[in-house]
Amino acid sequence: MAALRSEVKAFIVQALACFDTPSQVVEAVLKEFNVVVTRQQCESHDPTKAAGKALGDKWATMFRDARKRFREETGDIPIANRAYRLRTLGRMAEKAESMKNMALTAQLLEQAAKEAGDMYVNRHRRDEPDDEPAIPTRIQVDVIDARKPNAEP
Repeated sequence: MAALRSEVKAFIVQALACFDTPSQVVEAVLKEFNVVVTRQQCESHDPTKAAGKALGDKWATMFRDARKRFREETGDIPIANRAYRLRTLGRMAEKAESMKNMALTAQLLEQAAKEAGDMYVNRHRRDEPDDEPAIPTRIQVDVIDARKPNAEP
């Protein structure tokens, strides 16, 4: 296993921090730097894995910083935005309908309805009042036999 240049190591560390798999990183390194690395070599640059426990402090810090930045900036990724997903689904539904593919159109419309209805959001809507009436709870009433003095329920 040949030693990697710093720029290749940085690329591997940042890709792994962005949740790319070692296989994806191998392909990306080959494409970007024309350098062949193994999956195991890539995995050794991930401090969250057993193979990466001996990773240097410089690279571990770079990994943690890149992972934190990646998690905070998911809003910049278009597909993470609901409006983008709905526009794309709309275009797809129009194209499917123009192709007379009604089954696909129906699936896309259902997908858009779920998207718009917060089905894929991990929180509950609190800003809209409930339209459904409250379900009455069953009240248990203790009946006391009036014929017996000091009757207990």
